[in-house]
Amino acid sequence: MALVIFFRQDVKTELTTKSGGNGVSQDKNGDTRETTGFGSFDPKTIEPYVVKNPEALAVNFARTVEQLGKAASAWLAPRERGEKVDTLADPVVDMVKTLSKVSEYWLADPRRTLEAQTHLLGSYFGIWSRTLQKLAGEDIEAPEDKRAASDKRFADEDWIRNPFFDFLRQAYFVTSDWAEKMVSEAEGLDEHTRHKAAFYMRQITSAISPTNFVTTNPQLYRETVASNGENLVRGMRMLAEDIAAGRGDLKLRQTDTSKFAIGENLAITPGKVIAQSDICQIIQYEPATEDVLKRPLLICPPWINKFYVLDLNPQKSFIKWAVDQGLTVFVISWVNPDERHAGKDWEAYAREGIDFALDTIKQACGEEEVNAVGYCVGGTLLAATLALHAQEGDRRIRSATLFTTQVDFTFAGDLKVFADEDQIAALEQGMAAVGYLEGSKMATAFNMLRASELIWPYFVNSYLKGQDPLPFDLLYWNSDSTRMPAANHSYYLRNCYLKNSLSRGEMMLAGKKLSLKDVTIPIYNLATREDHIAPAKSVFTGSSAFGGEVTYVLSGSGHIAGVVNPPDRMKYQFWTGGPPTGDFEDWLKKTQETPGSWWPHWRAWIEAQDGRKVPARKPGGSLNSIEEAPGSYVRVRA
Repeated sequence: MALVIFFRQDVKTELTTKSGGNGVSQDKNGDTRETTGFGSFDPKTIEPYVVKNPEALAVNFARTVEQLGKAASAWLAPRERGEKVDTLADPVVDMVKTLSKVSEYWLADPRRTLEAQTHLLGSYFGIWSRTLQKLAGEDIEAPEDKRAASDKRFADEDWIRNPFFDFLRQAYFVTSDWAEKMVSEAEGLDEHTRHKAAFYMRQITSAISPTNFVTTNPQLYRETVASNGENLVRGMRMLAEDIAAGRGDLKLRQTDTSKFAIGENLAITPGKVIAQSDICQIIQYEPATEDVLKRPLLICPPWINKFYVLDLNPQKSFIKWAVDQGLTVFVISWVNPDERHAGKDWEAYAREGIDFALDTIKQACGEEEVNAVGYCVGGTLLAATLALHAQEGDRRIRSATLFTTQVDFTFAGDLKVFADEDQIAALEQGMAAVGYLEGSKMATAFNMLRASELIWPYFVNSYLKGQDPLPFDLLYWNSDSTRMPAANHSYYLRNCYLKNSLSRGEMMLAGKKLSLKDVTIPIYNLATREDHIAPAKSVFTGSSAFGGEVTYVLSGSGHIAGVVNPPDRMKYQFWTGGPPTGDFEDWLKKTQETPGSWWPHWRAWIEAQDGRKVPARKPGGSLNSIEEAPGSYVRVRA
């Protein structure tokens, strides 16, 4: 604050003599010209940054500290009562350990150290020089100006118009670029260490952005002055509430959760729970057509989140749309596990989940042959189960659709950062104490993949601006996290991310070594172009692991929006091409782009597998209904 006020007092006279504040300046010949330099800067624009009521601001600062104390108490209380035990290794330890290896390279040679420091200081001097030129009214555009134009964090016009914030913005971009360059140019790092170092450096640069602090963000600064700090009081109150809601961990406020209720305005497609095991419920949905395809459709969703991402509301529900297309739809609704499920591993999820669902379908409608869909890790489990079925002669699943599913984890993206022996061992030690992984841990990991979009904007809006978030069904679903059984999660991390054993034909399940080459049924393999969880290249690479025909389809957008994309919205696009062989980049060059949703393309593919139709089936058949969809398992919150 002092910097801005000082600037106002010291520079005001010079600015007003160089410019009338109307966007023009005079060159050395006395001619006028338009300019984007600071010569057109109007000192009156600093008025919103000047404190008008210091007494009220001081009172609200005191109230802010009081609320911050309540937040600290909310964090400490469950730990003091023994309800919260921080048994997992602190990720900061791994971050420091990783980045220290980068530092060792640069500090090992004094000449390298000097060159790195000189490069950074030279960049700072360049910013200072451009700032002085702008103050003199010259039209100077820095490389960082174009970056700011495309970076939503720097949308406020004062990031360029105000000399103080303009300097901070340029310094931030220069420093973050320099830091990331230190990682990319460090020699002697193994691939995994370099990947982790780059990831952690992005977390740091996202966290230290000037947009995340009151005194270095023009919009936050103005709002704090205008409200005399009332925004900070509201924000710290929200912070205390969210830590209490997370029972000692911060449950980041991303949406207004009071506006949603499962079974009332989410997951409302009519259906019934017709069976349940220890780890799942099986839902069959009411038909919407007189005739349906003979083969039922079984959806195996991920257990890392809940199935109703495919049934958010009637307008964008894949489940409802599939029912409306004449499909008999069954969905596995996984339990939100607790300590009783600690020993439930992948075999249990295959036998008591997928196989249990297939048995239920046989009882409900008498059909042996089924089309199956697996989403994300649910698709990985489905693929492993198909390989197991192939060895056992089980031919009930006649086609499989995989939504953003990895079976080969060579190019698995930033989640591999968390999957080395040391981190998995520490995770297992923590899970052993309670029998499961807290849902908040996995949610945090996913949010870190896009921290600049999924963490810091919500931190700023909620805790610094003090704004209540808008209601958004997808973010409500995202915050409805699930726990993971210790045995299941350990198996997944070790076999998929650490060893990549499924694609290599080395995964052991139910005492058998699995090979995806044994899976010869047709596969519809959907990837999304901007996916940060199951990257498109990773999904493409996994296509070659199967033994049968694979139809690879690439959708626009990301892991959720690229899948949940109803046809009537005409959003995004999808690409189709030849067999998914060779390099992903080469395949992409030969594809055909189709505007809109991939859903109709998939429906045609499903009908091509078996187009026979039968009269519509009522849920359950001879089975007694347990309860109405979406069931009770999905309502259990972590």
